Amino acid sequence: MGDTVTSVQLDSYLDYLKRQERSLATIKQYQRDIQSFLMYIKKHGFCKESVIQYKEKLRKEYLPASVNVKLAAINGFLNYSGATELKVKQLRIQKKTYCAKEKELSKNEYLCMVNTARSLGQEKLALLLQTICGTGIRVSELSFITAEAVCNGEALIHMKGKTRTVLIPGKLRKVLKRYMGSQKISSGAVFVTRTGRPLDRSNIWKMMKRLCGKAGVETKKVFPHNLRHLFARCFYAADKDIAKLADVLGHSSINTTRIYIKSSGVEHRQRMDALGLVI
Repeated sequence: MGDTVTSVQLDSYLDYLKRQERSLATIKQYQRDIQSFLMYIKKHGFCKESVIQYKEKLRKEYLPASVNVKLAAINGFLNYSGATELKVKQLRIQKKTYCAKEKELSKNEYLCMVNTARSLGQEKLALLLQTICGTGIRVSELSFITAEAVCNGEALIHMKGKTRTVLIPGKLRKVLKRYMGSQKISSGAVFVTRTGRPLDRSNIWKMMKRLCGKAGVETKKVFPHNLRHLFARCFYAADKDIAKLADVLGHSSINTTRIYIKSSGVEHRQRMDALGLVI
């Protein structure tokens, strides 16, 4: 693998990922990770030792989970390029049975954000938060919440070669219809920019971050995917059916769903104390 070959192979690999219908965000992340890897490897030689050294460099600079994401991108590229002998193992991480309290968005904090958005006259943002949290959709799936979907009571989502149906609950349909009427939206995506284009992840992230300070909620707790996690915890607390929750979230593996319903370390300690094994 020489310098010319690697740049050509990278372009080819990115095209391959597009054909595999990987998301644009994933492809861009893979591109950044692989380019950084190639810059390092050009200086230190195309050999297994250099790849191992790069893995160690990543380990010192990033959290283990982030290292494994980057190694997955690099290994995928090496495998595609026919350099399987250069692939390295990912870090072994013992899974936590609980999540960090400081990163967990509570239901009260979420409701505070919705009410703050409303009090500021930001009805679109208030409804956006409720739509993601009330259905458990991914932020990338928001564009499938169309006027037609609201009227039908369900959205048909096509992502990554999969198709699934997301139900839109009655209360949410009611407030969305009222909003659509006020904005004269009769077809297409409900949540759009001033130019009529569907809101993307960047737009939504910025809107939520600006709301944090006014709502008095820590910014590190507020990002679109945390709303999906909150939906999962609330759904499971009410139903206790992890298989049904996996279907609702669109997970092919229940092991993925388990990540979404982890309780916080505080709750974990309370349950341990409640065992009465220490006197």
